[in-house]
Amino acid sequence: MADIKQLQETATQIRRDVLRMVHACKSGHPGGSIGCADFFTALYFEIMHHNPKFNMDGINEDVFILSNGHISPVFYSTLARSGYFELDELKTFRKINSRLQGHPATAEHLPGVRIATGSLGQGVSVSIGIALSKKLNNDTSLVYALMGDGEIQEGQNWEAFMFAAQNKVDNLIVTIDSNGQQIDGQTKNIMGISSENLKTRLLSFGWEVLNMNGHDFESILQTMNEAKSLSGKGKPVFIVMSTEMGYPVDFMMGSHKWHGVAPNDAELENALSQLPSSLLDY
Repeated sequence: MADIKQLQETATQIRRDVLRMVHACKSGHPGGSIGCADFFTALYFEIMHHNPKFNMDGINEDVFILSNGHISPVFYSTLARSGYFELDELKTFRKINSRLQGHPATAEHLPGVRIATGSLGQGVSVSIGIALSKKLNNDTSLVYALMGDGEIQEGQNWEAFMFAAQNKVDNLIVTIDSNGQQIDGQTKNIMGISSENLKTRLLSFGWEVLNMNGHDFESILQTMNEAKSLSGKGKPVFIVMSTEMGYPVDFMMGSHKWHGVAPNDAELENALSQLPSSLLDY
């Protein structure tokens, strides 16, 4: 049984890492990163079968693809705290010659990163390819992907959704971070698709669709385990994850401003004071 308290503690520390990383280089995407910290914690510390020793092929282990690559800080912190590389390397985020680029990249050979995801809209297609490869190789492990709700405005996603259902890619679990915010404002004011509208569309394509609260570990674990139980039954699985950008830092929550703005010294101190942790900062 999962230790919810320990997962919460880990997620809080990951949020601290994110804020300190973005502040140190005065660049990055803190809002979506800390909003997804609970999801990443549950995925890497409880749900996914993975190996921090890392083999690029991902044979006989679950694979994760971060489609919305701009939230790389939460990805890097999770990888480091899962044992993929030393915590001290988080200090190099967005520095010259660092393996921790602003968006995940493969040229730097950072353990845990299997694809460069700076350009939005491609992660689901890549995940489908990996999932089909696993099927061809009789590999029963799963492929997980995370995408953003602004990213769904890219047309390639809809081709991928249709393809996955048509070809019964049932070893694939895609989660969308539905926080309603993107770089230019609220998604509903730009090219928005509501959670219910999205669910209806994916169901019509032939996906299994689940909903979960991305800030409640019981909801996350229950939903992710349900998604796993649905794998291998002829349909890909899609999870609509409700989150709030910047959660739970009060002055960051719910505003697209924090999509890509680094906190200043005072804002960092304020945010960290709201995220007390008994774990060690890097």
